[in-house]
Amino acid sequence: MRERLDVTEGGLLACCASRRWAAEVAAGRPYADLAGLRAASAKALAGLDWADVEEALSAHPRIGDRIKDAGREAAWSRGEQSGMDAAAAELRTALVEGNRAYEDRFGHVFLICATGLSAAEMLAALRDRLGNDAEAERAVVRTELAKIVDLRLAKLAAEPREGKR
Repeated sequence: MRERLDVTEGGLLACCASRRWAAEVAAGRPYADLAGLRAASAKALAGLDWADVEEALSAHPRIGDRIKDAGREAAWSRGEQSGMDAAAAELRTALVEGNRAYEDRFGHVFLICATGLSAAEMLAALRDRLGNDAEAERAVVRTELAKIVDLRLAKLAAEPREGKR
């Protein structure tokens, strides 16, 4: 018999802090495989209104902030932002300033799928995105959120206590 993914709503919230998204994805469980889980996630993400996206954003730290919590989401975030680990002080300062400018302009944290990116690449993306209008930036945020959620769903599905039945 093939293993199925029966992720919990709590586990899903570590992937995306939108309660609406987590409830919608949890309602479809169990999933036959990761592809099915990801498809349900994509459908739920596409249906989120901006307030739901902002709820998801509220759980993401600023690029360069190192969360010290012991939870699953904090550990994933530290790994995702590992490109910051060797960043020079000047680059860290530029990211702090860039984060501030971005939040002043758009009213929420700068979100980027940081996995595999260097600190310089993250800063370049931040500076580039400061030129977006609000509508264009919201589209980019949704795309970046979807990338992060996809990566985290794979991590969640791989955890022995979460998912496999």
